[in-house]
Amino acid sequence: MAYTHETMIREVLTAHAEAASVFEKHGLACAACLGADMETLSSVATMHEIPLGELLADLNSLTDTDSEVGA
Repeated sequence: MAYTHETMIREVLTAHAEAASVFEKHGLACAACLGADMETLSSVATMHEIPLGELLADLNSLTDTDSEVGA
């Protein structure tokens, strides 16, 4: 599954153990944020002035590995 601008932050955090590190790399503390349940990747990128394409590329690189939680 590829992540898009419409993907909810919590969905990514739930799917991949390493997702929190990716968000932290971009200066985001999404794992501890209450907004993770309500915000999309696009909204968080816009709000924090982070290039959405870079965030998506880094998060989608997680889907290319066997690092999914429960896999």
